[in-house]
Amino acid sequence: MRPAPILLLLLVPLTLASVLIGAAGVNFADAGNDPQILLILTVSRLPRTVAVILTGAALAIAGVVMQQLVRNRFVEPGTTGTAESAALGLLAVTLLAPSAPIWVKMIVASLGAMAGTALFLRLIRALPPRDVLLVPLVGIVLSGVLGAVVTFIGWQTDLLQLIGIWLMTGEFSGVIAGRYELLWIAGLMAALAWFAADRFAILGLGRETATGLGLRPEAVMRIGLVVVSVVTAMVIVTVGMIPFVGLVVPNIVARRMGDNLRATLPVTALGGAVLVLACDIAGRLVRYPYEVPVGTVLGVVGSCLFLWLLYREPRRG
Repeated sequence: MRPAPILLLLLVPLTLASVLIGAAGVNFADAGNDPQILLILTVSRLPRTVAVILTGAALAIAGVVMQQLVRNRFVEPGTTGTAESAALGLLAVTLLAPSAPIWVKMIVASLGAMAGTALFLRLIRALPPRDVLLVPLVGIVLSGVLGAVVTFIGWQTDLLQLIGIWLMTGEFSGVIAGRYELLWIAGLMAALAWFAADRFAILGLGRETATGLGLRPEAVMRIGLVVVSVVTAMVIVTVGMIPFVGLVVPNIVARRMGDNLRATLPVTALGGAVLVLACDIAGRLVRYPYEVPVGTVLGVVGSCLFLWLLYREPRRG
């Protein structure tokens, strides 16, 4: 059976479970007669479920785009300094213009993420092309340096708790109607990536090959930078950074379906949505009625999936 129908069959019950599970009991049959249940559904449960799906899909697509830009399967926005750069931008606007509207913070965070990603791309150009493990190592080092800068500034300005929310928690308990709509922008960026899928696939063959096929690598790189940066910034602004989604989901899909991005990107988006939704539900059930942040659950699940990818032999033939 093809992966897309399987993922859709998983997504439907997970979506229903996400709407129903919570500290307050919900019954669809009583929603029309009980205003309290209707309020819970429309203000909390449905927005949260939509936010989880958008986040998972967008982060998985951003991971694919990042891997095509650097031609390396072991990177994602969370391991290349992109998330820390977005947090640095948010920190700057919080200190310099604390009363700035959310759209200003969004723009500054996106610009910060774009600058950090561009710096990472600049650094890896000097690396030997055959040594693929150096690329993620440079990303981890850059993330560590930028993270240290963010932490130092946060310590000096008493904003460490805010930084922890941006970079470490990754949870949806605070998502309600009116506080998740920025994630639709991340969804639009994921759609833009699908429209440019063939260009990203050609760029993944290398600059020389892409140029020989009539593609302008710099223009495609700019599109990729916008997609990765905006998705990362929107997720951090709304729910905080969530690890491993952009790393493990694209690799699993690529092993199953190959590198035809036009065909695999929708499946990758579904896979990201299913993974984050399942981990969010698990986080709600582990210590019910309390919650474990989805970022914590994905830290465990994602690391196990990544180790499985490392040690499992790829399919042949």
